Amino acid sequence: MLTQDSELVPVPALSRLVVNNRAKMLRNLLALRQIGQRTISTTSRTHFKNRVAEKQKLFQEEDGIPVYLKGGIVDAILYRATMILTVGGAAYAIYQLAVASFPKKQD
Repeated sequence: MLTQDSELVPVPALSRLVVNNRAKMLRNLLALRQIGQRTISTTSRTHFKNRVAEKQKLFQEEDGIPVYLKGGIVDAILYRATMILTVGGAAYAIYQLAVASFPKKQD
């Protein structure tokens, strides 16, 4: 602040506030840096067995089964559910189109 003599007088509360804000900013910056390192880390915490070779062998063998069903029972269930929903949705769309094509007569 300026006094009548135009000298700068230090304000202790203001200087403490500035120091505290700088300390908080530094802590936040360090925390952000640490979070960034954790998310981009190349090491995984859980190690999974590499099964790519097994899956390639399974999907590339010629046994007459379509590739979308080679995953087992889960693939078969998902395929059938998709087909049921697709056929059912198409039938419902055609039904609604027919209903909309013949409006009710007004008395």
